[in-house]
Amino acid sequence: MLLAFAFFLALASCTKEKALLQPSHGSGSDTAKVTTPVTTTTGKEYVLTPDADGRLVLDNSKGTYKAGDILSLKGKFTAVIISNLSGTAAKPITVRNAPGTATVIGDPSWNGGAWSTAFGFINCHYLKIGGAKSKSDLVINGSTQAGRQAYFNLTLSSHTDNIEIAFLTIKNGGTGIWAKTDPVKNDQSTYYPNSTMENLQIHDVEISGTNNEAMYIGHTALYWNLTANVPYYGDPSGFTAGQTYVQPIKWHNVKIYNNTVLSGGADGIQTSAIDLLEVSGNTVTNWGGQHNPAHNGGILIGGRTTNTNVHDNYVHDGWGELIQFYGSGENGATHIIKNNLLANNQGDGVSMRGTDNAVVQILNNTIANPGGVCLRINGYQGMTKPQIVQANAFIQPKPINGTVSFNAYVYTENGGTYTEPAATASDANTRIATLAAAGVNTSNYYQPAANSALGTSGYRK
Repeated sequence: MLLAFAFFLALASCTKEKALLQPSHGSGSDTAKVTTPVTTTTGKEYVLTPDADGRLVLDNSKGTYKAGDILSLKGKFTAVIISNLSGTAAKPITVRNAPGTATVIGDPSWNGGAWSTAFGFINCHYLKIGGAKSKSDLVINGSTQAGRQAYFNLTLSSHTDNIEIAFLTIKNGGTGIWAKTDPVKNDQSTYYPNSTMENLQIHDVEISGTNNEAMYIGHTALYWNLTANVPYYGDPSGFTAGQTYVQPIKWHNVKIYNNTVLSGGADGIQTSAIDLLEVSGNTVTNWGGQHNPAHNGGILIGGRTTNTNVHDNYVHDGWGELIQFYGSGENGATHIIKNNLLANNQGDGVSMRGTDNAVVQILNNTIANPGGVCLRINGYQGMTKPQIVQANAFIQPKPINGTVSFNAYVYTENGGTYTEPAATASDANTRIATLAAAGVNTSNYYQPAANSALGTSGYRK
């Protein structure tokens, strides 16, 4: 059966999605070569190998592979494209490396044209994707060529949801993990709020050397112009008369944890259009290699996000802002940024630019040696309620004029405000002009040494 797969993919931050690409995977027969299945405790195990071109195209529309089955990929693949594969909540389908072997997927020589995705999932549900035992068992090795910005390492599209991605390595290419559903004309299920993508876990994954975002999770466009088939970021008052606009659907319940992200060209972990989001225990370093101010967040909590919790992450030594927040306060949403270690970058520390009067609890973080102010609270998009700022350690900011004044630690603009405890309170913030004065061990996660000025404020590992 023929598989035709082409869709617009956007490479941008949560506020801008200007450059659109339309890579094609090409078309071809279902190339899955199946060994004799082995019955497991939940289903059958199938070993799948690449065709003569190194590709595997699997369309499960006829239901060959069932809930509880295991699809073991054996060999070296240039591309694996899987569609219409569904397990159940009780019996997910596992897609992994074949036992006793390491599997590599991707085309480092790709420089344009078809087959621009290494590992793609289209309209798939209830899957576990990753190495059988470790990150080295399943490796996605993307393009290293000049055109690699248009290459996608792992994609979840067309309502693909209820997915766990774990224990794999992603190298090079354009975008590391890309997970969203674009609105489609005459398909009401792709318009918010008609449907939701449920349940995504990404954990114990290492992503390095991507040209764009290491993770692009959720749709960044505020609206989608169905007439022109392009994203729209402005106010509805700016809609073009006679053209049709909708909002993209959201993810619900996304957990991104225990991942390592390094040496990327744009944002590290970018999220948007998600309700109930947890980002925890990740290490993000050396992001923003393009030096593009529009794509420079270590961790980015983007537009249309609600009920978020960002905690226990270590973001350090990158170009741009350590954490960016654009989340929404709609429907009484809650937001927490707690116990993160954020250090050594070329921009502000935490930058707050939320909407709908979002209120964020900013608690027990250490923000040390940023390239600008430690915490910037900007109310220009409607986040003017007081932010809750407690027990943080603000250390060695670098304001533009070179003077470390009081507002270099927490800077407000355009109606942004905050509350904090009294300086003598047990949960007071500490403001310290230099690392030396702070008394922290920079070789041990900035933990306070004996008699440190931090007291009980700041990050604890």
